Amino acid sequence: MRAFRQVDVFSPLPLMGNPVAVVHDADGLTDEQMAAFARWTNLSETTFLMAPTTPGADYRLRIWTPGGELPFAGHPTLGSAHAWLEAGGAPAVADTVVQECGAGLVPVRRGERLAFAAPPLLRSGPVEAGDLTRIAAALALGVDEVVDAAWIDNGPGWVGLLLRDADAVLDVRPDLALFGDLDVGVVGLYPDGAGDGAAAEVRAFCPGLGVVEDPVTGSLNAGIAQWLAGSRLPTSYVASQGTAMGRRGRVHVDVVCDGPSREVWVGGDTLTTVIGTVAL
Repeated sequence: MRAFRQVDVFSPLPLMGNPVAVVHDADGLTDEQMAAFARWTNLSETTFLMAPTTPGADYRLRIWTPGGELPFAGHPTLGSAHAWLEAGGAPAVADTVVQECGAGLVPVRRGERLAFAAPPLLRSGPVEAGDLTRIAAALALGVDEVVDAAWIDNGPGWVGLLLRDADAVLDVRPDLALFGDLDVGVVGLYPDGAGDGAAAEVRAFCPGLGVVEDPVTGSLNAGIAQWLAGSRLPTSYVASQGTAMGRRGRVHVDVVCDGPSREVWVGGDTLTTVIGTVAL
């Protein structure tokens, strides 16, 4: 039997964010066991806390969707750090937890809420015309409805599309049969004062990972901030996500500039909703 927690991430209200299933003391589990449990939970992600293998890390994290393993994901990072701390984990540095995962070492800052430092993009830059046509078709959009597009992949494979406004994002009705292996994030801005404190509305579609729409997505919001913060978005803002699914996700983004370098921090509230044990 292993300790288990389910943590709601990116909402101060219970059951209104994105849950992650966290298995503690998961050393010794096989890939097959982890994949089977992730399929069984049927959540966007299920994580497994293990002893670190890299100097400087407080723990190692394996992250699985129902469709396979990811090198990095945002809400599992925050939820797993919350679970590890709540279970008595003591970081080597008091105000920062250091997570080891497939994307390397990811610092998680402790403060009013947990926040992770966005890892570097694995793929960035403009989207070719043929790819954009395919992506727009998967979203049941015309190419002329896309204001801007870019690859913003920090692990899951994200491509980002900027639409004319938040309402256009909420109106998207994707054609799932056309997605294939696409992982697509869409973002649109709210007029000042219209977003209930949020500057933008975000949606994430990733049926190739076994998740049709992700309720609230840290990795996607990190990529969006690396792409748009300081130009179309402020360097400090809150993004709304999950509205179309009846959730109330709030993602807190802060960009710290030090000369030419920029560090993006993505934070959110975390709340344990289930505590128990699991037999694997």
